[in-house]
Amino acid sequence: MHAINVPNPGGADSLVFVELPDPTAGHGEVLIEVAAAGVNRADIGQREGHYPSPVGASPLMGMEVSGIIRALGTGVSSCSVGDRVCALLPGGGYASLAVATEGQLLPVPDSLDLVDAAGLPEAIATVWSNVFLTAAIRAGETMLVHGGSSGIGTIAIQLARAFGSLVAVTAGSPAKLAACERLGAAILINYRTEDFAKRIAEETDGRGVDVILDSIGGGYLERNLASLAPRGRLVTIANLSGESSTLDFGLMMRRWLSIHGSTLRARPVAEKNEILASVRENVWPLVISGQVVPVIDSRFSLADAASAHQRLESSEHIGKLLLLP
Repeated sequence: MHAINVPNPGGADSLVFVELPDPTAGHGEVLIEVAAAGVNRADIGQREGHYPSPVGASPLMGMEVSGIIRALGTGVSSCSVGDRVCALLPGGGYASLAVATEGQLLPVPDSLDLVDAAGLPEAIATVWSNVFLTAAIRAGETMLVHGGSSGIGTIAIQLARAFGSLVAVTAGSPAKLAACERLGAAILINYRTEDFAKRIAEETDGRGVDVILDSIGGGYLERNLASLAPRGRLVTIANLSGESSTLDFGLMMRRWLSIHGSTLRARPVAEKNEILASVRENVWPLVISGQVVPVIDSRFSLADAASAHQRLESSEHIGKLLLLP
């Protein structure tokens, strides 16, 4: 198969297009002929040597793919060769063939482009597990999404709106904010020109928001806590700021606040299977109906993965970047 390897960690130029032996599906697994692989921030960390694959997983980058099932491992019963699927992976997506666990497959409906479907598994599983299962957002509540125009942000807006929540977003340009507005965001904050905490206070008459989905981390902690309503929940899924911060325990106690930290990739297989089962039951009908759609910024050939990484690092994209073998 064709794949992207990283012989030596480093910049985008460290990505090498290679031929490798074809993988095989083990017990409870399927072999997928990859139509596309999603590109994620975690891939950059892995490329730089900071975020290795979980033990036992493929050492290749790539945490989500779409494609056609070409072979079944033993014990697989819920799908067939030839099925159109997208899948969450612990690694191995940057290739023309990938192995996925049966419990982490999602069927791609005929109404959805098979290539574009690669932009869904990671974002949907992340948003659903954090915003809905952990933070337990409810209809009528308000959510703030940092990086609203990102792959995760665009899905978070759509899901929150579909389940009856008001959405505020931060983004770094008028074009990005306009994209968020088209998806249903109601409060649009340009973090380059505005203090998001002040805007949230203004927009909510000082009450704050109920849930914050944050990928910035330490650099935003103080303002995030100040932006939460009583019994508000902060869910942090990344620390792109690279900063640490001081936690005001008094504020947390006075306002009954909760902070949750989360990563998806390193969760046990059984946990991820449970998340995907919940996605299939609660979210996938919205995908089938077209109410939730992948927002795709760009498609790149697998051999040109370096360009995809450079665009992701530029933060100029809106939505997901995809690699096509």
